[in-house]
Amino acid sequence: MKQSKLFGLILVIFLQMSCSSKKLISSTVCMETTQGKITVRLYSETPKHRDNFVKLVNKGFYNGLLFHRVIADFMIQTGDPLSKNAKPNVMLGSGGLDYTLPAEVYYPAYYHKRGALSAARRGDDVNPNKNSSACQFYIVEGRVFTNEELDAMEKNNLMKMEGKFFHEILQTKQELVNKYKLEKNKEKLDALRDTIMSQVQEKMKNAKIQKYTNQQRTDYSTIGGTPHLDGDYTVFGEVIDGMDVVGKISKVKTGIADRPIQDVKILRAYCK
Repeated sequence: MKQSKLFGLILVIFLQMSCSSKKLISSTVCMETTQGKITVRLYSETPKHRDNFVKLVNKGFYNGLLFHRVIADFMIQTGDPLSKNAKPNVMLGSGGLDYTLPAEVYYPAYYHKRGALSAARRGDDVNPNKNSSACQFYIVEGRVFTNEELDAMEKNNLMKMEGKFFHEILQTKQELVNKYKLEKNKEKLDALRDTIMSQVQEKMKNAKIQKYTNQQRTDYSTIGGTPHLDGDYTVFGEVIDGMDVVGKISKVKTGIADRPIQDVKILRAYCK
């Protein structure tokens, strides 16, 4: 009898642990909002973001938070803890938790197509490692792009990479630059610039220059998205049901800092 009770207790504890573990790695989350329900699937290739999101959902963290920044044909953003019970016309978006998440940019497998679930973050100037906010996220609505526009964006990405390399090399030559400037030696400045450009071109030859894949081009030219964000933010899931709700939210009337004039709220978020 005692052994039977002990076995039963062990079984209950085991089942509780199993359920807890299952919740932690849940791959589907539903968000009931004042505009309807949105269901997202979380990617296993971004486990830190997935597990953190599930943890916050299970704690009820998102219940009552507002979509504090929405832009039609771009995205809807939420997750600011300061938005809960926020007064009208208050600028939101600066709230967060006492930690960030390391970037899990799984590009080009996951990108900013329509419906992408991505982590918000602070800018590169204060966040060069692209660490994600622990709680704020956005869902992409985006727009459709032509192949010509995508070609132009690829060229722009190349120019940005060249500029980045030039700046990095220039920093190592700053003393020489300052010296030649003081001497007003234009000839040496021009020669130094040419040397730096040669080094940039050499780095460009060895760089992994990412062009849009066929699937990206298909998605961006049919369902749409926000390709200019690719590679800079962690995409950790996608909407599998409720994109009509995302579109509805993105088109509400907004005021200061793109905050909806009439609050749009997450009533309840839960794991399936």
